[in-house]
Amino acid sequence: MSDDTGSITRRVTETIPASLADVRIDRVVSLVADVSRSAATMLIESGAVTLDGQVVTAGKEKVALGQTITVDVAQAAGPELPRAEDSTVLNIVLDVVHADDDVIVVNKPAALVVHPGAGNKTGTLVNFLLHAYPEIAEVGDPLRPGIAHRLDAGTTGLIVVARTQHAYESLVAQLAVRTVSRVYSTLVWGTPVSINGVIDAPIGRDHRDPTRMAVVVDGKPSRTHYALERAFHSPKESALLECRLETGRTHQIRVHLASIGHPVVGDAQYGGVRPGLSPRRPMLHARELAFEHPRDGERRTFTAALPADFAALLATLS
Repeated sequence: MSDDTGSITRRVTETIPASLADVRIDRVVSLVADVSRSAATMLIESGAVTLDGQVVTAGKEKVALGQTITVDVAQAAGPELPRAEDSTVLNIVLDVVHADDDVIVVNKPAALVVHPGAGNKTGTLVNFLLHAYPEIAEVGDPLRPGIAHRLDAGTTGLIVVARTQHAYESLVAQLAVRTVSRVYSTLVWGTPVSINGVIDAPIGRDHRDPTRMAVVVDGKPSRTHYALERAFHSPKESALLECRLETGRTHQIRVHLASIGHPVVGDAQYGGVRPGLSPRRPMLHARELAFEHPRDGERRTFTAALPADFAALLATLS
């Protein structure tokens, strides 16, 4: 999937993989643009969807392998623009690790969705940041203001948000050339044979279930570096790994580790829920984030300690 993001329009383009072949266009629009089915229908009716350059007029038609679909998501922005919400009303205190005139670095808690999307219109990190930093409403994608990268809802840890358009463009560019450093701690089932390794395997939509990601031949190039930090044998064999992202695909660490037989403990989507260890979420934490500051180009590094639930689980292992 490619994302042409600006402050006024956002177009999402994807070449139809095997996993989406013969799927209804409205379903495909909902998946690739991360909008509800009703929003997908509205986009189609407004002429915001093209298939191989031709405007789509009927959502019930089906796509074919290799076709190119483009969605102008901004045309759905009117009724779905995120609104500011006071997190303290919900007893949520945002852990702002750093804030200056250009960027905000937040230590995201578990279960907090980064931005509004299908099924999550309110109560997201973006909603709360709009209340504390209203200027981000004019930065980047109107549907995901200030957001240059994301963390899964169950993943904890560091995320940087732009406060100015210049900062946003700088962060997006750094992510594109892979100079942003992202380091994660994760607990996995079993112990990898190699204490250090690189998982180099393309990731795309699962051919059997397009709502999941998987290692697939027609996926996008994806690389995850890992290193063994600690191995545990009781009550179940597991291992604490450090993972470093070279690319940043959806669910990348979770998919890659599951693909080598070591799914993230607690990850129900990718085979990480097993007897013996029962956390309520995937044990994945973004502990370190480094990038060149958009204003002066100086390299800045931020860290976040393991959250309480992760640390408590580790304490039960030996």
